[in-house]
Amino acid sequence: MEVILRQAVENLGHPGDLVKVSPGFARNYLLPRGIAYEATPGNLKRIAQEKQRLEAAETSRRDTAQELADKLEQVSLTFSARVGEEGKLFGSVTAADIAQQLEAQGFHVEKRQIDLHEPIRTLGVYRVPVRLHADVKPEIKVWVIKQ
Repeated sequence: MEVILRQAVENLGHPGDLVKVSPGFARNYLLPRGIAYEATPGNLKRIAQEKQRLEAAETSRRDTAQELADKLEQVSLTFSARVGEEGKLFGSVTAADIAQQLEAQGFHVEKRQIDLHEPIRTLGVYRVPVRLHADVKPEIKVWVIKQ
């Protein structure tokens, strides 16, 4: 099934792109959320008119995300935790903990934007990527030290 994207979708395309996807993905995800239009002649005309406006808005979002990314690259977070044998933490450092500490420093980042595949459970220094935009993914430095 062919659809016209209204927003950037990771690993799929950018706004205004005509992409071919499986019917289930389009019917159950893209169309109900307003991320894409069905590729009909009328929608092709409409998206052609919207494309310039969408590109300007996308460029604006990317620039804003890049400014925030430049600031986030300089950030270093420190978590002190109780440690058991072999440097393993009694708890863990999660994406929510990182988002909370970023919020305390004045950066508004949602926990779902923090690309931490599994919680941090050992001491050390970690580089944690943050998904601000499809094209902008800065890394913040997270230190986990003994309490």
